[in-house]
Amino acid sequence: RRRRTSGHDGHMDAVLLVSFGGPESVEEVMPFLRRVTAGRNVPEERLLSVAEHYYARDGVSPINAQNRVLLAALRAELASDGLAVYWGNRNSAPWLTDAFEQMRADGVDRVIAVFTSAYSSYSGCRQYRENLAEAAAGAPVDVVKIPAYYNHPGFVAANLEHLEKTLAEVGEGAHVLFTTHSIPDAMADTSGPGGGQYVTQHLALAEHLMSQIAVRAGRDLPWELVFQSRSGPPQVPWLEPDINDRIEELAADGVREVVVAPIGFVSDHMEVVQDLDTEARATADGCGLRFHRVPTVGDHPAFVRGLAQSVRSVRDGHAPQTVFGTPLPTPCVAGCCPNARVQRPALCEATS
Repeated sequence: RRRRTSGHDGHMDAVLLVSFGGPESVEEVMPFLRRVTAGRNVPEERLLSVAEHYYARDGVSPINAQNRVLLAALRAELASDGLAVYWGNRNSAPWLTDAFEQMRADGVDRVIAVFTSAYSSYSGCRQYRENLAEAAAGAPVDVVKIPAYYNHPGFVAANLEHLEKTLAEVGEGAHVLFTTHSIPDAMADTSGPGGGQYVTQHLALAEHLMSQIAVRAGRDLPWELVFQSRSGPPQVPWLEPDINDRIEELAADGVREVVVAPIGFVSDHMEVVQDLDTEARATADGCGLRFHRVPTVGDHPAFVRGLAQSVRSVRDGHAPQTVFGTPLPTPCVAGCCPNARVQRPALCEATS
């Protein structure tokens, strides 16, 4: 089956939603966790502890179901562009290799990759590009990607709307905790063009959101960036402070209400529902703090439209829009977000 050519330069274009993946049965949990942590010396007892979070939910991570919703929304948004949208995961079915086989069978020769990660880092960008290189091996498909979209109007607008609605329900003494996945300090230091972009990008978005809240709602609440979901060995420095530690400190300082905004995540997957809705909420409850959790962007219409706009910009050779800062380059700068453990081929990278 042939679709019309949607590229302006003769390419048969398509879009590939690239995500992390997750188990969808009890039997898949441990194989999934071992794939995710391969080569990282994560103790077996840590894996078994994390597995319990999945077993408590019948072995099902929320992420694949949420990606199916996002996939449907992207397909609807891009239908008029003649762009088919495929989906492939790094760590679970549907696999990236299967997506490339299907695209090759369908006659696609250029694909625009969309990662379910909005920020620059090895784990949030280059690792996906390494997985793309492995999956695309031998496939006559050119791969380009939209740049990290933390400052794109769609992502910003969706986060702002969710934050504004949540803050309308809280008192004047609330403290806002913007949260994201902790990563090793060394990975953060080498993230993005010039390094240090992982933290810088999160802080830039948080500052923009709170400045808009001050203008739109007339509220100037205290806020900060905290981290969650650390998984590495204790001797390796990771980004801090941990959200649970910070909640306890705020309670000791007299704060009685916290608003948790997971701007580091695109959807309410396991590290949101477990580490925030279960563990961080329990910490707040134990300290007597009221706990409010802002939704992730999920399939918010502004976010979906924003991803589609970025796809069209890259397809047409233009830089995507930004609300603040400048668009990140695509392809990525050579050597950006390096793999600290081993050198592996990565797609979507400038040659010099």
